[in-house]
Amino acid sequence: MPVGEYLRYVALGDSQTEGLGDGDDVSGLRGWADRLAERIVGQSPELLYANLAVRGRAAAEVRTEQLAPALAMRPDLATVVAGVNDVLRPRFHADEVAAHLEAMFAALTGQGTRVATLTFPDVSRITPLARPLAHRVLALNHRIRQAARRHGVVLAETSHHAVVTDLRLWSPDRLHASPLGHERIAAAMAHALELPGSDDSWTRPLPDRQRASPLQAAGAELRWAGSFLGPWLVRRIRGRSSGDDRRAKRPALLPVAALPEEPS
Repeated sequence: MPVGEYLRYVALGDSQTEGLGDGDDVSGLRGWADRLAERIVGQSPELLYANLAVRGRAAAEVRTEQLAPALAMRPDLATVVAGVNDVLRPRFHADEVAAHLEAMFAALTGQGTRVATLTFPDVSRITPLARPLAHRVLALNHRIRQAARRHGVVLAETSHHAVVTDLRLWSPDRLHASPLGHERIAAAMAHALELPGSDDSWTRPLPDRQRASPLQAAGAELRWAGSFLGPWLVRRIRGRSSGDDRRAKRPALLPVAALPEEPS
């Protein structure tokens, strides 16, 4: 099949692939996977698209819950992006997380599917309070690269570019991309997949803006901790997840025309 011509695209993953930060649960979530599907349909008008991602899922859960349905759809293209929820949890083993990702890579590519994934940004550059997690992200990225090479998986190296940690690409919770961030991720994937019309413009920095003073930056960190970090920790202590009782927003292959409109 020529590059860029696909009939069935299936997205596997967690909240980022589901689209959190780009729309809402009332008007509908868009997200980078939806945006990528919209780019593909420009070349493949008959494209059918399913999004199996569910917020809060760790890599093992993505494998357990989403891989079999994805294989059953026999996609031409699949994206597999997971692991951040594992990084955030007290117990983390990079080899274990990567093994789940690699199992998905192997199963999908073994069926003839073209698979794409990405590396993750330095979380300490998004929020200084996450600095203790930076080494985990580096370790996971290293293993993702190795697994991608072994299975011929297309890799979008988002971690190599400073713009991916620009806060304007992130929603206020700093865990999910903003609409602009989701657009950049979609552009990165399209570029890695060599879709017609794609280029490296997603790597370019945003226009300069005035830097916050140290006092303003400290205040922003405190507000973020109170508004987002605190509630997240409470859920973890209670053994709850944002994805409890959630189902995939798009569990079946549907025409791309059925996607929600761009959030205003």
